[in-house]
Amino acid sequence: MQNNILKLKRRMLIILIGVLVASVILIVHTAYIQFVQGKELQAKAYGQQSSERTVTAGRGTIYDRTGENILAKSSTVETVTVNPVNISTENKEKVAHVLADIFELDYEKVLKKVSKNSSIETIIKRVEKAKTDELRVWMQANNIYAGINIDEDTKRFYPQASLASHVIGFCGSDNQGLDGIEARYNDILTGQNGSISKMIDAKGNNFGDEGENYEQPAMGNDLILSIDMNIQAIVEKYLEDACIDNVCTDGGNVIMMDPRNGDILAMATYPFYDLNQPYEISNEELKQVWDLLDQKQKSESLQGMWRNKAIADTYEPGSTFKLVTASASLEEGIAETDKAGAYCCTGGIEIAGVRIKCWRYYRPHGSESLREALMNSCNPVFIGLGQKIGVEKYYGYLEKFGFLKKTGIDLYGEAKSIFLAKEKVGPVELATISFGQRFEVTPIQMIAMVSTIANKGQYVQPRLVKQIKNSETGEMQDIQPIYGERAISEETANNVLSMMTSVVSEGTGKNAKVLGYNVGGKTGTSEDGVNTNKYVTSFIGVAPTDDPQVTILVTLYNPTGEGGHQRRWSGCTSGREDFE
Repeated sequence: MQNNILKLKRRMLIILIGVLVASVILIVHTAYIQFVQGKELQAKAYGQQSSERTVTAGRGTIYDRTGENILAKSSTVETVTVNPVNISTENKEKVAHVLADIFELDYEKVLKKVSKNSSIETIIKRVEKAKTDELRVWMQANNIYAGINIDEDTKRFYPQASLASHVIGFCGSDNQGLDGIEARYNDILTGQNGSISKMIDAKGNNFGDEGENYEQPAMGNDLILSIDMNIQAIVEKYLEDACIDNVCTDGGNVIMMDPRNGDILAMATYPFYDLNQPYEISNEELKQVWDLLDQKQKSESLQGMWRNKAIADTYEPGSTFKLVTASASLEEGIAETDKAGAYCCTGGIEIAGVRIKCWRYYRPHGSESLREALMNSCNPVFIGLGQKIGVEKYYGYLEKFGFLKKTGIDLYGEAKSIFLAKEKVGPVELATISFGQRFEVTPIQMIAMVSTIANKGQYVQPRLVKQIKNSETGEMQDIQPIYGERAISEETANNVLSMMTSVVSEGTGKNAKVLGYNVGGKTGTSEDGVNTNKYVTSFIGVAPTDDPQVTILVTLYNPTGEGGHQRRWSGCTSGREDFE
């Protein structure tokens, strides 16, 4: 009897100890869950009980100067996401298969996303509604809705395809501006994303009566450019024709500007590319060998295609730069426009022991006025004027005309000019600068220079955006023109315009004549680099010269067609062959 009691007590003690041990383990485990795993489990629970997706805001629309012609806009598409934790185990493979089939995706990659222990995974972005409608039909037919989301999204679209491609630029897959205006004004064009959130039960159905909470996205602001779509289209047509006719191996560019306020009316670089397919190479020769190129070569080719040569490349302007020397000479009072016999071209001029030839050294121009020297593009005359002006004053005019700094045009990637430091400029260097060689500038700096002359001598900064429009309220914010200091007097400017008119009516720029208009201009040719045997040929113009409303610069890189770099601008070369 006593033994039985002892056995019973021992058994009860063991049970009690077991209960105590189990209780301690339970308490420790509960504490571990509460304090160690608490945040993680809470997050998992929230992920299973809630769903939140981003609704992408549309980018603002980009218009031409009329405010009516659309150059870039956001079109409505859809994005498909999944909530893996809310897709039942038995449905995961089925869902992965249909998503891969409809959207032509890799099944294994889709299955991996569908099987993740996460709250949300993106399957595909920005697809057309026709595709997502196929998914909707399948979901309805199979009664599978939990964990599959189809949300409205936006995609950038360029209605004019390649028009003004190097100005407008394009966006990446995340709607981020990558080039051109799209990149420069990305913060203004980008809107505020919205969201869709809801509470769901274990089966993925709405929890309670609240349903979805929709936070509407805010559209980005619109831009009104200075570009005129019709002018841009005409400019691109004739630029393409010129590059093809003259077999310009390195393309070309044209800038057209309103000198009164700095508005860029057209800016084109050839060859163009399709903004809707910015990663598709436009060069036919490259297309043939594209698959043979390595990644670095492909990247360099694309960067070259996107490069806006009008602002990003420098070149020697050649004789078009004689307008600066002529302007400075008149402003300093060391020259007159029509003083007969003021200069005499003997075929060359000697500076510091170096003889520099006139392009027509074999038949010198002889006696000339300044007007005639500009009409004839006579190097010795402008070399002599440069020597009289002197380095200090000449560099002062370079500063006033905007050549010693960037123009500040509202695009990324603007290059700097390349001039010798003032203290390193000797007589020969000043001579070459005077007729446009041995330094490099950008086309945008050249159009700013001639626009300064056309704007009565006052510098105006080139610009591409003239207004910002609030897409919600329609309120307009005007971008005011930015004027710099006066480079030359109005009288000097008028005299230079008068001489430019003569260049077109009787001089080297006769091909630029337009019946019924007073057109002024200057031709130029220069070597593209040292000993490259490549040339840049250009024309810079103003119209009408009695009331300037437009300036233009046409630049063709390495024309190799019939007549070479002399075909367009007869008798205006100032290449390095002029040196003895």
